[in-house]
Amino acid sequence: MLSERRLEVLRAIVQDYVGTEEPVGSKALTERHKLGVSPATVRNDMAVLEDEGFIAQPHTSAGRIPTDKGYRLFVDKLAGVKPLSSPERRAIQNFLAGAVDLDDVVGRTVRLLAQLTRQVAVVQYPSLTRSTVRHVELLALAPARLMLVLITDTGRVEQRMIDCPAPFGETSLADLRARLNSRVVGRRFADVPQLVQDLPESFENEDRGTVSTVLSVLLETLVEETEERLMIGGTSNLTRFGHDFPVMIRPVLEALEEQVVLLKLLGEAKDSGMTVRIGHENAHEGLNSTSVVAVGYGSGDEAVAKLGVVGPTRMDYPGTMGAVRAVARYVGQILAES
Repeated sequence: MLSERRLEVLRAIVQDYVGTEEPVGSKALTERHKLGVSPATVRNDMAVLEDEGFIAQPHTSAGRIPTDKGYRLFVDKLAGVKPLSSPERRAIQNFLAGAVDLDDVVGRTVRLLAQLTRQVAVVQYPSLTRSTVRHVELLALAPARLMLVLITDTGRVEQRMIDCPAPFGETSLADLRARLNSRVVGRRFADVPQLVQDLPESFENEDRGTVSTVLSVLLETLVEETEERLMIGGTSNLTRFGHDFPVMIRPVLEALEEQVVLLKLLGEAKDSGMTVRIGHENAHEGLNSTSVVAVGYGSGDEAVAKLGVVGPTRMDYPGTMGAVRAVARYVGQILAES
């Protein structure tokens, strides 16, 4: 266990290195921070931190930089979440409140996160499997052709065309629409099949085939979205940190192009808490020089998806964590009100 003083020295090293981009020496630490001890004591503390793997000497200079292990301890023990100012919070709220639909919400969120953190922003679309039904609309396009529109509690809209086995009258259509909504609105997708299984039997014989067809398409819509959708933005921000990546930036960019990799980075959406993965904690080799800050968002208490940022390990963790958490909270509010 490190002493409180050595933890303070580590905190000062991380803060200085993130701010200056230069390896940090003992003389600079004692000049910039009120550590209450002599430079010789700070040098001794830095030697202990280096021996235990929390800081390292990048080259022959006298300065030290944090390691992945050092950043981890900083995040776990030393870094509080930096709150946003009132103007920043108002700007976030106003920017996101102008969104007209779910695609616009996700697009604005990506741009906002990238601008606030100056990192790569990744936003996962709300998952259908964790959604509830807000409304089912049925529209007649022709005597035997319908459009089914499924609207979720997160504002996601799915449309399907249905070719009916026989013409379906407007009265029957209105009846089916009403009965369907009375059973499924506000219910989880997983519960819908059981809720509608006996619905065809409540209609006249000539309409049962069409009702069964509509239900079949509805149930397919609930389960067929196996591939999660993501939006990513701000990859150009990485070019500002070229010197933070060993050798070259290409492996990072290639990894960010793979959706499966990004989904694994964000983690399971049901885990709504904030996660910070640093350097080699990221399983993908191309991202071993990056850190990921992610958090769940949703229209209620449960997360329906995740959002976060990817950047170099030398990042402002308190500020990034504060921005990611604030944006997630506002996105959740907008989905709840939409």
